[in-house]
Amino acid sequence: MKKMLILSTALIAFTAVILITNTKQEEQSNSNPYGKKELHPATIKQLTDPNYQNLILPDELSADLHNKKNKTVYFYSSKDSQSQHITPIVAPLAEKMGIDLVQFNLLEFKESQDDYHIDILPTIVYFKNGVEVERIVGSNEEATFRKWFEKNEIN
Repeated sequence: MKKMLILSTALIAFTAVILITNTKQEEQSNSNPYGKKELHPATIKQLTDPNYQNLILPDELSADLHNKKNKTVYFYSSKDSQSQHITPIVAPLAEKMGIDLVQFNLLEFKESQDDYHIDILPTIVYFKNGVEVERIVGSNEEATFRKWFEKNEIN
């Protein structure tokens, strides 16, 4: 009888933890900048990170490129370790250089990976007049990213 009571109590506690965790994730997902009901937990963790605040959504990027706007797009995934390493380098660097580096989370919008031919994460693509001019892929040093931004006269 005691074993049954202990097992029941443990099961109730475990269920409560799951419900609380799910409720918390749901609350964080509501009214998020992605406009989605559900977000991957790795994305939820980044919602308040200052390095992930210049987001662009698929429809907005598509419209901007269709309207021949210049865009510098940082394609990343919130659960990719290389992206997690590079974002704290390129986000502040772009801001210091006056570059509007918009961030596109491919974890949340996987279907766009093929649209923009993204094979390696992270990838930064410079679009001039709505057309891709150049890209830089993978993990690089800050100086390499700086030279790339300067070379493309992005600002």
